[in-house]
Formats: sequence, structure tokens, C-alpha cells
Amino acid sequence: MRSFFGLLVLLSFLGCDEDEQQQTPLPPEPALYFPPSDSDEWETTDASMLNWNTAELSSLIDFLDSSNTRAFIILKDGRIVVEEYFGSNTLGTAPFDKDSRWYWASAGKTLTAALAGIAQQEGVLDIEAPASNYLGTGWTSLSSDKEQLIRVRDQLSMTDNNCTLPSCLTYRTDAGQQWFYHNAPYLLIKEVIESASGISYGNYTDQKIGSVIGLSGQWIQQGYHHVYWSTARDMARFGLLMLNQGAWAQTEVLSDKAYFDQMTHPSQSLNPSYGYLWWLNGQSSIIPPGLSLSIDAPLSEYAPDDLYAGLGLNGQFVEVIPSQQLVVIRLGEAPDISPISMTFHNSLWERIKRVIGP
Repeated sequence: MRSFFGLLVLLSFLGCDEDEQQQTPLPPEPALYFPPSDSDEWETTDASMLNWNTAELSSLIDFLDSSNTRAFIILKDGRIVVEEYFGSNTLGTAPFDKDSRWYWASAGKTLTAALAGIAQQEGVLDIEAPASNYLGTGWTSLSSDKEQLIRVRDQLSMTDNNCTLPSCLTYRTDAGQQWFYHNAPYLLIKEVIESASGISYGNYTDQKIGSVIGLSGQWIQQGYHHVYWSTARDMARFGLLMLNQGAWAQTEVLSDKAYFDQMTHPSQSLNPSYGYLWWLNGQSSIIPPGLSLSIDAPLSEYAPDDLYAGLGLNGQFVEVIPSQQLVVIRLGEAPDISPISMTFHNSLWERIKRVIGP
């Protein structure tokens, strides 16, 4: 009897151990690291420690160098894994480095999307309201009833040429009925936010985002365009903020999670590869810049499906991949002849994938 009882006790303990082993949760993802907002300090991680294919790194770097790249960064869990600089600064007087500034071009639209969300969470802006509430009447050449149909949301989702004069903003179809990569309505979001907040666009950027995350760039007016200039690390800081869904460590910058979700998911059915000024991968179709026809393909066949990106003229990229806790930055001159270098973007991700794996 004692032997049988002892066997039962032993089996019961073994059974508990087996259950505990089966129920042991997987280790959590590493916590995101955030560099100090008031210094140049930034932790790094070696690619070999991540089990990346380091043999492919040199091929990736050679490809970047041959494609007119100036700066390239990959963050993993917030830490720098790859940081490379090429060529000279904009004046041609010194090598391009971590302190050199470059333009974001249309990748800066993502900053505008974040600022619109911040203005809405503060209660000074309603993206569902007509843009005329903030721009006044007569900001287009449309009839007043057609002009009133244009919401701030339509400006954010591109459902409305660079010229922002009323004479350039003529009627084609009702707002929300066509998707076209059209800069003028986007450019006027600057005036919308300034009118709503009562603060200049540059100061609003610095107060709401820059001072929190250490973003030290500057908006510069170039013709009809207001273009953001910064270092590659500044752009990486913004990408890291977006990776953490609008929070910098424990500080909420863009706390409206519903807006964040809308911003980084299809904003309309006309072009599912576009959110609020962010390009989205993993969708069944895309309307590239300059075209009005949809193509049955994703943004990139090689990039992870959950990638969302700011893509700018001449290949300025800020890219966020939540599933792998990655941020990828590319600044530079034109790598090819396409407006925002989508072919180059796909080729770049083909090479990145060889390094980081599937």
C-alpha cells in the first residue's frame, strides 16, 4: 500500500511539473529602448547577437552606396543595429554623418498626420469637420456646397498639383470619391492646424513632439512646399515614437489610440495601401503616386506585411515594422527615376530581408 501511495504522489508531482511546463508562457518581447531626448547617447546592438545574417550586410551597404544613399539606419527594439553614412553633406564641404541634415520630402507627411491627431486629441481640431471651418470660405475655386464637402479627413487620406492657390484647386469630383496623390490639399493641413491651435506650425511641432522625443529638425518653406529637414537620427526618433504607438517611453505624445489605428490602416477603399498620409504594406492593391489606376500588388512583396511607411521624393523613407520591432531609415539622392522610388524600395527590402531573415 505504501509503495502504491508513494507512486501516486510521485505521479501527481510529475503531472504538475508537466502541466506547469506546458503552461509556461513564452518570453515577452524585449522592452523598447528610448534614447535620452537631451543627448547624443544611443545604445547599440550587434547584428550577430540577433542572429542576423551578417554576411549579407556588406552587400546591403554596397547596394545603398551605389544608390545615392546618404544615411541608413536600422533600429531593433529601439537600439541601433545598422548606421551607415555615405557621400558629403548638402554643401559638399564635409562627409555626411550623424549630424548632417537632409530633407524628408513627402515622408514628412507622416509628421503632419501625427500633429493632426494631437490637435484632435487636444480638442482644437475635428478631422471630420469641413476644412472651411479652419481655412475660411473661398480657399478653392469650387462652389460653396462642393467646397463644404471637403473634410480635414479627406486631406489626410488624399481623397481630394502642388499649387495651393484657389485658382489651382478646381472641381473634378466630390470629395471622397476619388483617390489621387495630390499635394495641395495636404499642404493646406499646415494652415488648418495653425488656425485650429493658434500656434505656428514649427512651434507646434517642437512643442508637441520635438521637445518630448529630442526631435531637432526644422520646417523650411520651399515654394508651395513646407519641407522638414533633420538628421537621420531625428527621423529614427520619430519612427521609434510611431513604433510605440505614439508614446515616448511612458510619455503619451499621440494618445488617441483610435486615431492612431485609423492613421496606420486603410483610410478608404479606393487605395487600401494608404492610411492618413502613411503608406501601408500587405494590402491587395495600390495606387502609386502619379497614377489614377489601381495595381493588384502590395507596396512591397519583400517587406513584412505590417510595415507602414512615410515615403518621400528621391527615396526618403521612415518605416515601421511592429511585428519585428524595427524602424528603418533611408535618406539620400534619387536612386532611380520614379517619384518616390517604389522600385528601389522593393529592391532595398529584398536585401534587408536577406540580412534580418523572414
